[in-house]
Amino acid sequence: MIVELKAVDTLHPIHEAQLISYLKLSDKTVGLLINFNVRLLKNGIKRIAN
Repeated sequence: MIVELKAVDTLHPIHEAQLISYLKLSDKTVGLLINFNVRLLKNGIKRIAN
């Protein structure tokens, strides 16, 4: 599992593409993209599977 931490206003598709690239290069299947710049942390968590 790869966990990528961000603190941005909104998550853009480039952030997801970056995590997918990391997953492919490391041969992992699951990653979490966590944005800390949200009111509720559960709204800033996105699970991505390769």
